[in-house]
Amino acid sequence: MLLPFFQSDVLEAGIDEAGRGCYAGPVFAAAVILAPDFSHPDLNDSKKLSPTKREMLRPIIEQESIAWAVASVPNSEIDEVNILQATYKAMHIAVRNLTVTPEFLLVDGNRFKEYPDIPHKCIIHGDGLYASIAAAGILAKTHRDELMNALDKNFPQYGWQKNKGYGTPEHRKAIEIYGLSPFHRKSFKI
Repeated sequence: MLLPFFQSDVLEAGIDEAGRGCYAGPVFAAAVILAPDFSHPDLNDSKKLSPTKREMLRPIIEQESIAWAVASVPNSEIDEVNILQATYKAMHIAVRNLTVTPEFLLVDGNRFKEYPDIPHKCIIHGDGLYASIAAAGILAKTHRDELMNALDKNFPQYGWQKNKGYGTPEHRKAIEIYGLSPFHRKSFKI
């Protein structure tokens, strides 16, 4: 069972990203504010859930959260500023786009670029510990997967519908044969 909050007396937003290690596509981030009593038996780290479970949880999170937002930064900007800075930017945009301003940010991972006027706490493996971070991870992942599935229709040779842009052997082989697409991250020296 995931923890409902880090601090019970403030409005917390969980933050997580998806696609940071991919060869192609944008990096996505989500911010989610859950009610302290929100609970769902299937909510967990998105990496531990099947695609079907993630898709089942997405509308529940979107409908039952106090607020949620998803943001992305494209591969062209990742190449300009680097993946870490692009991830921070996506996280900041997601927080800024929340319809309710949180009082505290719970961030999955070990580093975060401070957001103006809102304190934060980085939690390593936080998506397996806190409900709001797990919810954010599910939204970031499902929204990113949806985009990669759409991009796959124009670039089926890379297998993005299956690998979502990660550097699988199939994807690497396709790059050898077809070269890079406009959605590949050139700064990754693939």
